[in-house]
Amino acid sequence: MTRGLLLYARSRALPHTVLVLGATAVLAALGTRNLNAYLDPSRQVPVVALAPLFAAAVIGTSLHSASDELDRTAVRPWWRRRLVHLTALTGCAAVLLAATVYGHPSPFGPATMVRNTLGCAGLGAGAAALLGARLSWLPVFGYVSAVYVGSANARDRLVPVWAWPVQPAGQHIAWVTAAVLLAAGAALYVARGARPEGRHA
Repeated sequence: MTRGLLLYARSRALPHTVLVLGATAVLAALGTRNLNAYLDPSRQVPVVALAPLFAAAVIGTSLHSASDELDRTAVRPWWRRRLVHLTALTGCAAVLLAATVYGHPSPFGPATMVRNTLGCAGLGAGAAALLGARLSWLPVFGYVSAVYVGSANARDRLVPVWAWPVQPAGQHIAWVTAAVLLAAGAALYVARGARPEGRHA
């Protein structure tokens, strides 16, 4: 059992993935160091929006399987491994990134970082199932980047829904949106796995 888990971890490059998530957290911590968020809480928005984006890209890439055909013919169902894999990495990323803004008296603090990590990870997992693990970062990057650039002066009632990555922690609709993305993306990935590379149909 233990050997099987170790082989699985090595085949998915999980040790390397955790190291890259740690490096992402270090960069996020460096990015928040001189922001003076107590003067203007919105100065933390770039960090709480972009750090989860990079973490989701790392997690999504780790969902790649080099032996997809063997995985699909395995005796034991793979959905449990997929669920544990995604949940463990998402939880690890959420904890690491939340720690980078811990103690900052800002509405864009640890709770916002956790919410964005969960939402981005769900978006990346769904993209891995539809596009393949190696391209799973693309929708996350495109969406979060567009929201970050385009939501500055938006004032309509649906802003908390589509601009959830740049909303303060107290915005409940943004939490609901992130939770829906996580649940939908995780369910799609757990049920189907990452799309095999090179498949066009």
